[in-house]
Amino acid sequence: MLARTDVNRDPVRAAATLVAAVAVLTMLTVFFFQYGLGYPPCPLCLDQRIAFYVTIPLAVVIAVAAARHAPRPVLLAGLAVIALAMLLNAALGVYHSGVEWKLWAGPQDCSGPMTSFGRASDLMKQLSSVHVVRCDDAPWRLFGLSLAGYDVLVSLGLAGVALWGVVAARRA
Repeated sequence: MLARTDVNRDPVRAAATLVAAVAVLTMLTVFFFQYGLGYPPCPLCLDQRIAFYVTIPLAVVIAVAAARHAPRPVLLAGLAVIALAMLLNAALGVYHSGVEWKLWAGPQDCSGPMTSFGRASDLMKQLSSVHVVRCDDAPWRLFGLSLAGYDVLVSLGLAGVALWGVVAARRA
């Protein structure tokens, strides 16, 4: 972990390291809910993961590049991309949360575990056993927030950390 003096001396590296660590922890939590607790993701849940798939490797690259004294404008641009991705993801999370609370209509697509069609008789059997995961149904909540709601909070926090890294680096 970075010491306090490292944070003051290299805010880009500190911000990127914190973003990477929290984003990885978030994805591990999501995968635990999916595979450990059996909560399959809906299409919007899967869309909300995309920002993390971009952010994690980018944050790691920025942290390593900052440690190797890469050009500051490149590092700041990378943090800005992370901030933008997380802000867009927060907006998607707000949309998803609104769909769950029935404030507005959600997407019309659905998902289910249909992997191959096989024979016609197998197709009918598969169709009768498909569990559709709905975007407007929040199967889990804590303190009134669903996973989509927590995604909003995490995404806003990560955007804030990335923006702090940009501002702090410009002041240094």
